[in-house]
Amino acid sequence: MNDTFLRACRREPVDHPPVWLMRQAGRYMAEYRAIRERYSFLEMVKTPDVAAEVTLQPIEAFNLDAAIIFADILPPLEGMGLHLTFEKGEGPVLHNPPRSPADIEALRQPDPRESVAFTIEAIRLVKRSLEGRIPLIGFSGAPFTLASYAIEGGSSRDYRYAKGLMYRHPQAWHLLMDKLTTLVSDYLLAQVEAGADAVQLFDSWAGALAPNDYAEYVLPYVQQSIARVRAQSQVPVIYFGTDMNGLLPLLRQTGADVLGADWRIALDDFWSQVGDGFAVQGNLDPVVLFAPWPEIERRAADILHRAAGRPGHIFNLGHGILTETPVEHVRQLVEFVHTWTWTRKAGA
Repeated sequence: MNDTFLRACRREPVDHPPVWLMRQAGRYMAEYRAIRERYSFLEMVKTPDVAAEVTLQPIEAFNLDAAIIFADILPPLEGMGLHLTFEKGEGPVLHNPPRSPADIEALRQPDPRESVAFTIEAIRLVKRSLEGRIPLIGFSGAPFTLASYAIEGGSSRDYRYAKGLMYRHPQAWHLLMDKLTTLVSDYLLAQVEAGADAVQLFDSWAGALAPNDYAEYVLPYVQQSIARVRAQSQVPVIYFGTDMNGLLPLLRQTGADVLGADWRIALDDFWSQVGDGFAVQGNLDPVVLFAPWPEIERRAADILHRAAGRPGHIFNLGHGILTETPVEHVRQLVEFVHTWTWTRKAGA
């Protein structure tokens, strides 16, 4: 196996920086769009052989150091009794958001091996197809981000319902987070059992919180989720969120092996604030991939210079790759990172 990614997660020396890209299986690829014409998004996620095929599309197209299972963070909520759809022009909608203590009491506690069996089977299929070439990453939404989606009923700008419940009914909030922490850790462990070599916890919305709120209402549940995975498996755990640069001292307490940086902070600043005890993943702005190649190269080289050859850097975007990203730019970026040497200058 090309284990460069796993060795970087463990902060071991590597020959070149490993690279994979969040949302690397997606609509910017013609192969993906061809499948999407035949299936809805949820059908793709819930059909194991289709999800496996989509997972492998970027692996066949680019020399990436890891695959990540094609899935979505929200289907695990269906097992709790929430009704999920994806609406054109609106994105995910949860039609029965739990906004009262009674609603939260009524939420079921599913076994993800059954309620999200399609993703678990897709992981098994991908592992067989990869034949040990590169590692496979599994993932879940983190408890706070899942709670926010559930309570808001979809995307939000101000999280008024989620934060409102957190402030008005803290006991109900903690019950919800307890339930979601069990769901998340069970789901991640099921993915590891199916063959995932690493797992990533997406806390996409935690950056909306003040540090004190994150410390009180969120951090303990991130810690519990990660601690349970680490206690029952040996796989690296990555923790990633956006707009979290005001929370960096708290991220040191998560227990993750790898911390993801978005593009809103210089990589070396991020690393100095979280400390040398972590691998760091990131952090090219996804929009940069629309620029001419010399500009992409310059900015990628800047990130690599800031990593300065320290063990534990995993090159990635600062968030997911965007629709209509030029495929050739993705290919060039991956090749550039793979041929990087620490004395190299951009454009050389």
